[in-house]
Amino acid sequence: MALNEPLRKHISEILAKSRVVLFMKGNRRMPQCGFSAQVVQVLDKLVPSYDTVDVLSSPELRDGIKEFSQWPTIPQLYVDGQFIGGCDIVVAMDASGELQKRIGADVSEPETPTITISEAAAKTFTAAVADAGGDALRLQIDAQFQHELLFGPRGPADIEVRTSGLTVLLDRSSAGRANGVSIDFIDGSGGGFKITNPNEPPKVKQLNAKELEAMFDRGEVALFDVRPEDERAIAKIAAARPLDAAGQKYLLGLDPDSPIAFHCHHGIRSQKAAQEMLLEGFRNVYNLKGGIDAWSLAIDPSVPRY
Repeated sequence: MALNEPLRKHISEILAKSRVVLFMKGNRRMPQCGFSAQVVQVLDKLVPSYDTVDVLSSPELRDGIKEFSQWPTIPQLYVDGQFIGGCDIVVAMDASGELQKRIGADVSEPETPTITISEAAAKTFTAAVADAGGDALRLQIDAQFQHELLFGPRGPADIEVRTSGLTVLLDRSSAGRANGVSIDFIDGSGGGFKITNPNEPPKVKQLNAKELEAMFDRGEVALFDVRPEDERAIAKIAAARPLDAAGQKYLLGLDPDSPIAFHCHHGIRSQKAAQEMLLEGFRNVYNLKGGIDAWSLAIDPSVPRY
């Protein structure tokens, strides 16, 4: 679409109000996609305040910001009115330290982490180094604590760890998540490298319908329905709160240790919502595996299937 002048002016006014502006799906408290959640997590550690704009609130704005920046995806980060990039670029700039400089954040140098490599893993790495063509062994840990071991070139801001006769390189962000990591190698069928990271936050726990019913009976969990109103009109679990504006307010007012569970139709959308609540600091987060469809099959056949 061609960007009309009133919309261009509106976007420019938004950018003029704050040094750091993130056009995203959802908002800072409740991101509505994983990519937006990643950028929020990066910004939260760098700046005390920034503005977010929910592009889901306006199809015209969602299309218009893409035309404004000439960038096809959301989220989009702006600093001092200048477009910085999308999720991949922001994460890469954070890892290199470039984003901190661009924003002007006062971020201290990460400490060199302690990493333990087992004898079996060290032997495997040593054999692979000879075929790496001069590239170094790297450990990357992203914001979701997904770990990747690879050989790659050395970067100017890399943190170097010497352990078990090997050199392991990490970018700045990975180094901040790596202290205490242990790496082992399991031989045989189905084996490979096993990475244990004590810094990894809690993960979403999967519940089947009978397990969720038992938690209900004990009064142990609050259940939230992430589906839109038209789906709830077809079928619903009576004890579930809609995750509308009122439901979000109630949810965010709970203690972070409170057990909370989410459901949708088949468990996919609710899994994403549950993961976002982990980013909000909740520690006992559950997803109903199979969604309301599984509940109808296993617990309450009076709930319509669709």
